[in-house]
Amino acid sequence: SLQIVKGSILGNHYKVEAFLGEGGFGIVAKCRDTMTNRAVAIKVNKSDPDILQQAKLEIFILEQLRRLDPDAANIVKWNGFFHDGEWVCLKFELLDQCLWDYIGDRKNQGLPISEVRPILGHLTNALSHLGSVGIVRADLKPGNIMVVNRYESPVKVRLIDFGLACPASAVMPGDRVGTVGYSAPEVMLGLPYNEASDMWSLGLVAVELGTGVPLYPGNEDYDVLKFIIETQGQPPDHVLDSGVYIMMFRRGPENGQRLFVSLIKQILASDANQRITLLEVLRHPFFNPKSSPCIGMSAERPQNPVVFQHPSHLKCKRSEKINCSFQNSVEFSQQVFVRTSASPSFGSDELEIVEGSILGNHYKLCLFHIQFSSKTYLSP
Repeated sequence: SLQIVKGSILGNHYKVEAFLGEGGFGIVAKCRDTMTNRAVAIKVNKSDPDILQQAKLEIFILEQLRRLDPDAANIVKWNGFFHDGEWVCLKFELLDQCLWDYIGDRKNQGLPISEVRPILGHLTNALSHLGSVGIVRADLKPGNIMVVNRYESPVKVRLIDFGLACPASAVMPGDRVGTVGYSAPEVMLGLPYNEASDMWSLGLVAVELGTGVPLYPGNEDYDVLKFIIETQGQPPDHVLDSGVYIMMFRRGPENGQRLFVSLIKQILASDANQRITLLEVLRHPFFNPKSSPCIGMSAERPQNPVVFQHPSHLKCKRSEKINCSFQNSVEFSQQVFVRTSASPSFGSDELEIVEGSILGNHYKLCLFHIQFSSKTYLSP
């Protein structure tokens, strides 16, 4: 772990004054350059091999971004790096506060449009500049956007933390990047991503600016993708078919239930011309759910799902078109259980059956009960 406290000296002449943030990589500290008396932000990376490798990648990205004017591109100014023992330390300009804190100062009520407009413009400009040098940001969120000076009007923002940024040419399918709640569907599904994924994240940041709260709640990708499908619809089949992580989002019972409802809706189309045909029924994914990568979206798995409401009264006129064939069963006292799919036949007017009636010469009616399933209990 990093043994750094207020007053510690980094790189011989950077005195730690405060801690600005921390994460799995290490810490970000506000430091005073004792040689110039200027305040700077220093990102101190732990000496773990994986973290050091990530630091090298970030330095590579920052070197590419040096081709840009930080002020014109709305990105943080990077002033190089140095080693302090086994730690790799990156030096940045000191900025005011992150966008999360800026929104929080408004009690998460959202910003007025007069403030949203310039911030969104700066972020769009920043992503455009990143694209001009072939960089995908890959982790755009309010926590990685800094306000230069909260008291300045109009407020200015800059992108920071390029630890997960990547050259567009080096993106690999299945790379797990970004933050839950801000990643695009293609990233969650394990597909190749590009600047369009940054555009998705930009849209979510825009919503949060205007409302004060994230659009998609949830601590897991599954929860977030569920909300996405409920609001924007399910991704196209060709997208789902190509996803490296699609199996993470398939929930067997829920998927089967969703396909069943889909089939019923097509069968019961009110427009006869739009109604599914018999051949199409047999080809429906409901009969072969393994071939369909559709994502189950039931928030809870109902224990006793009810699809049809069946009348509980006994007298059934033919004109009422009662369909008892969905699950029609007859149970005998000899424990013989018979299941039939045939629809019941009714007399010309109505069935006149009472308790004690004799059916088939030697079956005495003891109980007759109709609900979702029709069950008749008879004794010979």
